[in-house]
Amino acid sequence: MEQIRSFIAIELNEVVKQRLHEIQEILKIPGSECVKWVEPENIHLTLKFLGIVLAENIQAIAEAIRRAAEGVNSFTLEIKNPGAFPNLTRVQTIWVGVAGDLKALHNLQSKLENSLKKLGYPPENRNFTPHLTLGRVRDEASLSFRQNLGKIISSTIIESKLTIQVETLSLMRSQLTRSGPVYSRLSSVELKGSCQA
Repeated sequence: MEQIRSFIAIELNEVVKQRLHEIQEILKIPGSECVKWVEPENIHLTLKFLGIVLAENIQAIAEAIRRAAEGVNSFTLEIKNPGAFPNLTRVQTIWVGVAGDLKALHNLQSKLENSLKKLGYPPENRNFTPHLTLGRVRDEASLSFRQNLGKIISSTIIESKLTIQVETLSLMRSQLTRSGPVYSRLSSVELKGSCQA
């Protein structure tokens, strides 16, 4: 029985990915080999991580996504300044925030959770915090490196307005390899009002 590691995401256009790559370069301070940077083509906005699912269940998941997307119009998000989890003095995960029509985003994510719950995928325990992960600090990184990185993150301002037009939801496959994860789209659903051909 084939098993697939999968998640549901909003994919980004090439302009946004390029800009996020430029932000990654700004954040690469001495010692940045302690950071596992996300390849720009892999940066996305995760709406729901499903984990390992059986290949035979992919069709039902795609249908649940389609049901969640019914009646949802396309909407616009904006990239905000970088930040870090859990905080800027103990940087573990480096990300950029998301602004714009967050009400529509949270509504869509909630509809997804409800639709998938019927298939046996429990809702997340923690609140949905939309962000785009740029990198993860390796366990061996020193506290002083994490603190210095936090200072750079807090002083990095994204000045030009960068928008994401959310028109499609994608069910993604994640294949873990030695050189990092490889993502591929299993299926996608267009939102109402999107202008894609």
